[in-house]
Amino acid sequence: MSLVLPLDAQPTDPALDGIIKLAVMAVGGQGGGVLTNWIESLARAQGYHCQATSVAGVAQRTGATIYYIEMAPGDVTTPVFSLAPSAGDVDITIAAEMMEAGRAIMRGFVTPDRTTLIASTHRMLAVSEKTVPGDGMASSEEVKAAAEVASQKLILADMDTAAVKVGSVISASLFGALAGSGALPFERAAFEDAIRAGGKGVEASLRAFAAGYDLAQNGAREQSAEPVASKQELVAPRGPDAGQAAWASLEARIAAFPEPVRKMATAGLTKVVDFQDCTYGAEYLDRLSPLIEADSEDNKFELSSEAAKYIANAMAYDDVIRVADLKTRAQRIDRIEDEMRLGDGNVLQLTDYLHPRAEEIVGLLPEKTGRKLENDPAWMKRIDRWFNRGRRIRTDSLRGFAMLYFLGGLRKWRLKTLRHKMEQDHLNAWLQMVSGYLPDRYGMAVEILRCRRLIKGYSDTHARGLSKFDKVLSGARMVENRDDGPQWVARLREAALKEEKGGELDGALKTVESFAA
Repeated sequence: MSLVLPLDAQPTDPALDGIIKLAVMAVGGQGGGVLTNWIESLARAQGYHCQATSVAGVAQRTGATIYYIEMAPGDVTTPVFSLAPSAGDVDITIAAEMMEAGRAIMRGFVTPDRTTLIASTHRMLAVSEKTVPGDGMASSEEVKAAAEVASQKLILADMDTAAVKVGSVISASLFGALAGSGALPFERAAFEDAIRAGGKGVEASLRAFAAGYDLAQNGAREQSAEPVASKQELVAPRGPDAGQAAWASLEARIAAFPEPVRKMATAGLTKVVDFQDCTYGAEYLDRLSPLIEADSEDNKFELSSEAAKYIANAMAYDDVIRVADLKTRAQRIDRIEDEMRLGDGNVLQLTDYLHPRAEEIVGLLPEKTGRKLENDPAWMKRIDRWFNRGRRIRTDSLRGFAMLYFLGGLRKWRLKTLRHKMEQDHLNAWLQMVSGYLPDRYGMAVEILRCRRLIKGYSDTHARGLSKFDKVLSGARMVENRDDGPQWVARLREAALKEEKGGELDGALKTVESFAA
């Protein structure tokens, strides 16, 4: 016969008493190892026994490394330490990114009876989030709600921004938040001594430590939003030789637009002019103006605002010339150096990956020549064999940079190419379809405009998006006479955005076909 005691009456091993258990969830490049070393150094300096282990994941946000630290006071003569965290048995969990906090909660490393959860609210998108054609970003609000329920004490703040603002990295601000949380029985000075003992980047790390400590003690404060540089680093014309007078005349045309449209039209014009020139910018306004005239304040100029955005996207398509231009801009190099936090004496080696298909190469040729080759299977197969393979180009080298710089400088040639003719024909057919729904089917016109977001990128990405776009528009024609037609177009578009292969879109199209028959 065996006797089972209640949980609170179970005999305890003295070697397990007083052990503090801490888990750190971090992804590649966030300094999880440095943070762990600081915590271990801190514990030992305070006379604690300490053990630190790590289970490596895959870097670049497809997985996370779990660092695990156990410590016990020096008067515990024979502490028994575990090599990995167990669900329901962690005192402190530190997550270096919001979704890592969610992962920690799901794995049971955060419990309401004992765990202090310290997490940064910034996001580093997972591969699964990036590969979704639309918005695949997971909800941070859901993780926050779960964290509030799951933890005994919760500290949430943008630790990454706090560190970057003082010229350091997130590991230091998280270490400061750990000190400010009071979860460890050590004074602030002991934490700072651990940073000094590391001997590298001490002053910057101490500044970030102080920022994290303040966030833990006082909470995140409302901060004014700072302008974020465009991903494509657009540049408006400057100087007398850059068509400043022509640019001013284009701005004057926008000033005559309805006020709700001006901001988006200005952004669209900047993008189009940056893509080509002011003459091309005038074509953009020529295409936009008829839709503005067909719009009204009663509809809050929704059609015009959507047109201003998506016509610009369609006219500033991604071809080989555009890709090469963006990759060789000084602003891009400066941004990469800033993100890598390069200091004096550091050398940056930059390799760009390109994968042009035969279609991209033929698209660079004059229209007649390109059409002839495009319609010749033997030549297309030959060109595909020559060019359709991944190419890694060292753009930090003179040869690699010069090659891309030359390609990027062919913007004057672009208007003569087969690719440009194809894009113009596709753009005109799309806008003609939009105009065909006005003025009676305003909602349909708006939804057809929004479908342009399906087309992005170049090479295979562009081909997949174009295929989905054409499928959605074919579905739109089936429902164009229905009262709920706009809603169905929106459903088809969202289905197309959910996955790369388009399985959900095909299913939605079958539904449309069934009631359109």
